[in-house]
Amino acid sequence: MQAQKRLGMQTMKLMGDVQIVGSASIAGKKEGEGPIAGCFDVLVDEGHWGETTWEKAESKMQKEAAALAVSKAGKSLAEMNMLFAGDLINQCICTTFGIRSLQIPFYGLFGACSTMAESLSLGAMAIDGGFAENVVCGTSSHFASAERQFRQPMEYGGQRPFTAQWTVTGSGMAVLSNEGQGPYITHVTTGVVTDKGIKDANNMGAAMAPAAADTLLAHFNDTGRQPDFYDLIVTGDLGKLGSQIVRELMQMNNVTLGDNYNDCGLMIFDLIKQDVHSGGSGCGCSAVVLCGHILKELQKGTLQKVLFVGTGALMNTTSTQQGETIPSIAHAVAIENFKE
Repeated sequence: MQAQKRLGMQTMKLMGDVQIVGSASIAGKKEGEGPIAGCFDVLVDEGHWGETTWEKAESKMQKEAAALAVSKAGKSLAEMNMLFAGDLINQCICTTFGIRSLQIPFYGLFGACSTMAESLSLGAMAIDGGFAENVVCGTSSHFASAERQFRQPMEYGGQRPFTAQWTVTGSGMAVLSNEGQGPYITHVTTGVVTDKGIKDANNMGAAMAPAAADTLLAHFNDTGRQPDFYDLIVTGDLGKLGSQIVRELMQMNNVTLGDNYNDCGLMIFDLIKQDVHSGGSGCGCSAVVLCGHILKELQKGTLQKVLFVGTGALMNTTSTQQGETIPSIAHAVAIENFKE
């Protein structure tokens, strides 16, 4: 029997009312010095945030962000049917240790920096399929915990190439429900693993850009929409170099991304005033930009239709040390104030 909610090969059109009814964002000190600092619910003044390790601080961010998002949605933790979340650290321990006391049925995810879009995709489908009424979706990253895992020791102080990006310290969580006032998640486009042979772990933007372009093209082909349908198309997080490559790849396929295209890695930091080289990265980057800034703009009506495209590099320290390439993926989520 043919799937009734599928458009083309990669896109699902949600038939029911899947709404984002609450969100919360917690960000670090450096993020609090950036251009959208006023959008975040909580700013952490130092990396340990009262904990003994960076990983415990990241776990605390997830726990507090989830609880705050649920509270802002006007609901209780006991009303949450599922929680979809993950992070960058081995076996997603920042997530599992952070949310274990919440006692919400849990699905752990790893999509690298695409995790926010992945969690929203799965949460939206769970509600649209009638398997849940209220779902929490989110992720986190921490500059120091990521540096410890991928570039230990921190004290080494190696020079960062200009293609490198700065891992965001922060957590974003959103509550999805089948009741509320919107905005609505209307479409989900699932990405495929894309690998163009990039091996440089300090050039994540170039590694992830082909996956972003592939998913964008699939979304437009499947839905029949054009880029100008959306008030904002935002990737997360390709940074300065990767977002330029996406524009070029799309143009090669006769699709022009106009002024309505941006990238979370460019939005969260001031690339001129803050020393972040090519921009922001990490699971928390797109999560806090979405939950702290974009959703507020949707609520105010400044934005009406957003295509949120989370991008992730699916590598780890072992694959890099073995000389492997960096496969990547991107998932797209259409968020709109009004349903068709």
